Amino acid sequence: MEQVLLEDALTRMREALEINDLTTASHIIEALRPADQAEIFSDLNDFQQAQLLPTINPADAADIIEELYDPEAAELAVQMPLTTLVRIVNEMEPDEAADLLDDLDPLQADAVLAQLEAAHRIKSLIQYSDDTAGGLMTTAFVALQRRMTTGQAIEAIRTWHPDEETIYYLFVTDRLKRLVGVVNLRQLIVSPPSTPIARIMDDDVISVTADTDQEDCADLMQRYDLLALPVVDEQQHLLGIITIDDLVDVIQSEASEDIQRLGGAEPLDRAYLDTSILAITRKRIGWLLLLFFTATLTGWVMDSFQAQLQAMVALAIFIPMLIGTGGNAGSQTTATIIRAIAVGDVGLRDAWRVWLHEIGIGVILGLGMGIIGYFLSLAWVGDFRLSLTVGISVLVIVLWATGAGSLLPLLATKVGIDPTVVSGPVMSTLVDATGLFIYFNIARLVLGV
Repeated sequence: MEQVLLEDALTRMREALEINDLTTASHIIEALRPADQAEIFSDLNDFQQAQLLPTINPADAADIIEELYDPEAAELAVQMPLTTLVRIVNEMEPDEAADLLDDLDPLQADAVLAQLEAAHRIKSLIQYSDDTAGGLMTTAFVALQRRMTTGQAIEAIRTWHPDEETIYYLFVTDRLKRLVGVVNLRQLIVSPPSTPIARIMDDDVISVTADTDQEDCADLMQRYDLLALPVVDEQQHLLGIITIDDLVDVIQSEASEDIQRLGGAEPLDRAYLDTSILAITRKRIGWLLLLFFTATLTGWVMDSFQAQLQAMVALAIFIPMLIGTGGNAGSQTTATIIRAIAVGDVGLRDAWRVWLHEIGIGVILGLGMGIIGYFLSLAWVGDFRLSLTVGISVLVIVLWATGAGSLLPLLATKVGIDPTVVSGPVMSTLVDATGLFIYFNIARLVLGV
C-alpha cells in the first residue's frame, strides 16, 4: 500500500515538474516522511532535483540530503547556489553536515562554513575520517555536570538543550569536561529533585576514541545494547556521541559491502541504478581478471595429466561434478566462518578449534556424498575402479575444501584483508584447480593410469 502511494506521489510530482509547477511539486514531497522523501527525490533526474530542492522547506530539504548516498548529496550540493546550500546545511545534524562538506571542494566547503550558524560544531567533525567514531559522532548531545542535582539537570535539559538529538542517555562530565559517568532519563525523573547526579550515575561508562573504526563501534553498541556511545579524546574529554540511527546506517553499509565482496566485486559507492555502467564495470573488472588468470591453474592441471585423460577418457565425465562439489563445500564453509568472525563468535585464537570442527563436518559430508558419487558413477559407466576413484575423490576434495575454507578467512583477517574477498568465486577457483590435482592423483593410484 505504501509503495502504491509513493508511486502515485512520484507520478504527480513529475506531472507538476513537467509544467514547471514547483509549488505543487514541493508540497507533494513535503507531505511525505523523510525516508520516503529521499526515495521519491532519488527517482527524479538530475535537472529535476536541482530545480526542485531550492523550493522545498529547508528542514525537509535537509532531511532529504541526509537520507541520500554521500556521492549523490555532494553532486547535488555542487549545483546549488551558496545561499540555498547554507540554508539547508543549517538545518542538518552536525555529523551529517560534516560528512557533506567533507565531500565538497574545499573552497565551496569553506564558503559554506563561513556562513553557518553552528560552524564551530561542524569544523570539529570534518577533521575525522568518515569510517571512524569521530566521523560518525554528533556534537548535538546533552552533557550534565557531576555537581548538579536531578532537579537542576531536568531544568537544564528543558532550557539549555530543547533540540538536541537524544536525551535518553545523559553523559556526565567533571569541571574539566572529562567523561565521568552516565545517567538515563528515567533515573532523573524518578529520583527526588535534590538527589546529586553523582549518586545515581553509573561511572562504568563504555566509550571509544575518535579514531576507533566504525565496525568496532557497531560491535560495542550491539554487544552492550547501547542507544548511544560516547566519543572521547586521550584525556577522556567528551567530544561527541554516536547514536543508534548512525549504528543502523553503519551495519547496513558494512553488510552491503560484504555481500558485494562475497560475489567477487568491489562495493558500490551509491545506489545500483544510480551507478553508471562504466563505474560498475570498474568495480568488477579487477577481481574478474584476477579470477580469470587464476582459473588458468585448472587448465595447467589438466594439461599436466593429459596422459591419464587419454588413457581413460571417462575420467573427464566427472570433472564438473567434482570441482563443483568442492567449490560449493568451500564456499559454504567460508560464508559460515566469515559470519562467525563478523559477530565475534570466532577469532584467530580459535583457528585450531575451527579447523577441527570443519574437518569433522567435512568427513561426514564427504563420506555421504562420496558414497552417493560411487553408486552414481557405477550406474553411469559400470567401472568399479573408476567409481571407487570418484567416491574417494569426493571425500578428499570436500575434506580439503572445508578445511581450507575454515582457515582462509581467519588468515585474511590476520594479515588485514577483508575475509569476504576469499569467499565465493575466489574459494571456488582455488578448489577447482586443487580438486583436479587431487582427482587425477587418486586416479593414478587407484587406476594405475
